[in-house]
Amino acid sequence: MVTNDYVTIANGNMEDEFIRRHHKHDVKEHQCSSSLVKHIKAPVPLVWSLVRRFDQPQKYKPFVSRCIVQGDLRIGSVREVNVKSGLPATTSTERLELLDDEEHIFSMKIVGGDHRLKNYSSIVTVHPEVIEGRPGTLVIESFVVDVPDGNTKDETCYFVEALIKCNLKSLADVSERLAVQDQTEPIDSM
Repeated sequence: MVTNDYVTIANGNMEDEFIRRHHKHDVKEHQCSSSLVKHIKAPVPLVWSLVRRFDQPQKYKPFVSRCIVQGDLRIGSVREVNVKSGLPATTSTERLELLDDEEHIFSMKIVGGDHRLKNYSSIVTVHPEVIEGRPGTLVIESFVVDVPDGNTKDETCYFVEALIKCNLKSLADVSERLAVQDQTEPIDSM
């Protein structure tokens, strides 16, 4: 299903191959999982420079008001995130699980906070593509999370997908605005 260039993964395409290769989650019976795709009209290095900033998610995530990383920025680093009002949370404690600058893979796990996203883990991958003859980026974000008591898998997935869609739209907006300022050359003229 395709909605406003967010794609719920269907059959046999490039996105499927990236998901099979990079977005492996061990989903238990009491959990839900999903993958979302966003096509961004900006080159991979620019998009990746935003995604990889574990210490500054507020650069593109609209619900984050503040972030403090404890210690050096490396695998296993923990960040304390303050969430803007309007969401059913005020804080989230998150651990960096993977940051691969060559393959453009970012993974984090929520390890605490005053919210209902228990055992939440996400993977974001960034892939080059051509959009309208210019360098573009395919971003895939997948997650797995426990279904809270009193909620269904569908309700839980819908809520988390809505948050991710907002984040991906904001990532696209910020990246595309920066790309326009940079004026990337069309691929066929390079």
